[in-house]
Order: sequence, then structure tokens, then C-alpha cells
Amino acid sequence: MSFVKSEQSGHVAILTISRPEALNALNSQVLNDLEDAIIEVERDAETYAVIITGEGRAFVAGADIAEMRGFSAAEGKAFGVRGGEVLLKLENMSKPVIAAINGFALGGGCELAMACDIRLASESAKFGQPETGLGITPGFGGTQRLPRIVGLAKAMELIFTAKVIGAAEALQIGLVSYVCPPEELMPKALELAEKIAVNAPIAVRESKRCIRMGMQTDIHTGSAFEAEAFGVSCGSSDKNEGMDAFLEKRKEKNFLGK
Repeated sequence: MSFVKSEQSGHVAILTISRPEALNALNSQVLNDLEDAIIEVERDAETYAVIITGEGRAFVAGADIAEMRGFSAAEGKAFGVRGGEVLLKLENMSKPVIAAINGFALGGGCELAMACDIRLASESAKFGQPETGLGITPGFGGTQRLPRIVGLAKAMELIFTAKVIGAAEALQIGLVSYVCPPEELMPKALELAEKIAVNAPIAVRESKRCIRMGMQTDIHTGSAFEAEAFGVSCGSSDKNEGMDAFLEKRKEKNFLGK
């Protein structure tokens, strides 16, 4: 049995973390299943955008405390390395990834959401890195991604205090882009994913690569990445299709990802 369900809606893949009896907590098997799903979606040439959500009342409530309780220092480091690898694979996927955060996104769940490119939240969603209250540090990238997203001081406040915040505050500090009623969350995520999927896949992929790489370097190096990506997209047949449609004043475009 896989703890990650996968379904397709046109060019959009929907991955659902499905371990509701444990509020979708990330244990070793869930991480393995998530990695397998990421690899499968990445290989699918007909998938242009991805949505990740959780089953039941949680997005992901955290890493599995029952599994972690017996860890030695070496085992804890290995688990952190493993979780970090999977979330880096998600973050570096060539396709845009939207987190549809339907409930608790705490600890590893908040870290999973932050590894996605865009975050949408239900009004009932809760966020936090509560690890210091459990005697540990964030282990799947929380100390690295949270400051990059919300700023250094706010990230330190949230991590040091183990504070849990609601969706409205998450929106205020820039942790999420949209907040909506629970029943509107998946339709909103699908609407956004479909708006991405109608554009040229190569151009979207190269734009994501430039943004992700550029955020880790200086603007001069980042500008070189962008010039390279611009050249790649200019050499595509999708560029010809997009520019022909503009010049011919037609709304219909037939992007092929080539």
C-alpha cells in the first residue's frame, strides 16, 4: 500500500499524502512513497504542473514522533538527511509544484509545504515549526527555507518559540500566497495549476530553474542562468507557436513542450 495517492486532471498531477489515521505524519515509508511519486511525475511528459495535498483534516501534521522517539544521534542525522533529500528532489522538480494546505502543516509538514513553489491554504490550516518544544531542531530544511521565505527574524521567532500560527498570519508574513474557505481550496489550486499548464512547458521549466538557482547565488551569476534559459526557450518550437499566435492575434496556442 502506498501512502501517496496519485491522480491526473488533464496536464495536472495531484499527489495526496494518505495516512489520515496518523494525520499524514511523515515516517520512513511515507518519505519513500513520496519520492517514488515525485520520480514518476517528473518522468511524465504529459504532466505540466503538480498539486500536493493531504487526506483528511491534515496536510501533514509533522514527522512521525513515534518513529523518532527511539533515534540515536546517528539515526536522527540519517533521518534528517533522508527527509532533506526527498524535499530537495521535490523542490528541484522541473515542474511547478503547488501545495494545497488543507489543515495542519506542522514540523515536517510545514517543511514539505515550503519545498513547494506556491502555497495555498484553507482558512483552517495551521503552520509551525514546533520542534524545539519536543527537544529537537527542524530536520527537513525548516531552518533553511523558513528564513528565505518569511525573513530571518520572523523565522527565528517561530522556530525558537515553537509557535503555531493560523492561515491569516501565514498569509500576512508571506508563508502562503492565498487563503480560502476549505471547500474552495482544491478548485483554487486546480485553477492555478491549469493557468500554469496552458503556458509553454519549456519556458515554465526554465523560469523555475532560473528562480531556484538564482535565489542561491549573486545577481550576476543568476543573470547568466537567465540568459542561458532565454536562449534555450528561443530555440524551442513553442517559442515559434507563442509568437506566431501573438502576431496573428489568435488566442489558441498549441504548445508541445518542444
